[in-house]
Amino acid sequence: MKAIRTTPEYDSWFANLRDARAQNRIDVRLHRLSLGNAGDAKFFDGIGELRIDYGPGYRVYFVERGDVIVLCGGDKRTQPRDIKTARKLSEEY
Repeated sequence: MKAIRTTPEYDSWFANLRDARAQNRIDVRLHRLSLGNAGDAKFFDGIGELRIDYGPGYRVYFVERGDVIVLCGGDKRTQPRDIKTARKLSEEY
């Protein structure tokens, strides 16, 4: 089982989600990811994008560097900006 670490950017985004069901679904996906099951995920530039088919189409971006580091989150509407943020954060972590 891999440890899940999060960035302050992800923590802020997650804390501001008002939908408790969405938070629960994201938590379940991250738990599965820690067990090695990425499920519906797309990879680009060494970054994984978990696609959560709920609500506005939530996205969680991560890298694997020993542990799983969750970089940031968003939804389909903010995807281009979120991908830029994930690329920047992946260089820092």
